[in-house]
Amino acid sequence: MKKLLTLLLIALVPAAATSHAASVSREEAITRVESCEAILREFMANPEHAIPRGILQQARALIIVNQFKAGFFFGVKDGYGVVLAKKPDGSWSLPVLISAGEASLGFQIGANAVETVMVITDDETTRLLFNARFNVGVDARAVAGPKAAETERTNRPIVDAPVLLYSKSKGLYAGATVKFGHLSRNDRANFILYSTQYTLPELLYSDWVQPIPEVQPLMQFVQQITR
Repeated sequence: MKKLLTLLLIALVPAAATSHAASVSREEAITRVESCEAILREFMANPEHAIPRGILQQARALIIVNQFKAGFFFGVKDGYGVVLAKKPDGSWSLPVLISAGEASLGFQIGANAVETVMVITDDETTRLLFNARFNVGVDARAVAGPKAAETERTNRPIVDAPVLLYSKSKGLYAGATVKFGHLSRNDRANFILYSTQYTLPELLYSDWVQPIPEVQPLMQFVQQITR
């Protein structure tokens, strides 16, 4: 069902993707969170893409992104995602909606979407999202993260990178430097999703907003895989 939601969203969102400022309905915001949950679950269920347990245990934040072609042929690339931050007590934050654009990993022939998971390994990098725009691979070093099947070949310089990026695009090898594109805040979507005027920093690092039922499955899954 959630995979179906992802496919539906890929089909429906491009028509409205020409502006990050465009409002989304609460139903659309919930669907974005659910599709990001589906992406993470699919990554972890597939040995070719699964993120090693040791990498997840050192995560300070997770970013899940769904990007798509927003036009025919060589149309602009756009998308959305969520970020969750690990708090000092070991619990995980609400999933906070963000916007994503200018993917440079490349769309495979015949594909309309690129699904990506980023493991952020320090708090300073997570806080770059407090700014209007965070350019992954420019504002913080990003490398392709080692996958579960490559654990034996994982070395310290790789896992010490601030951003470990996991994508289903072919040709990325562990340790390869990556320039992903930009991520930006989408406070308006979060206002609608959580019925609050708190913005990304408060949603990530405070307990002022309680999780709504629709986001709890993603929070619980992240808590489970990062233990």
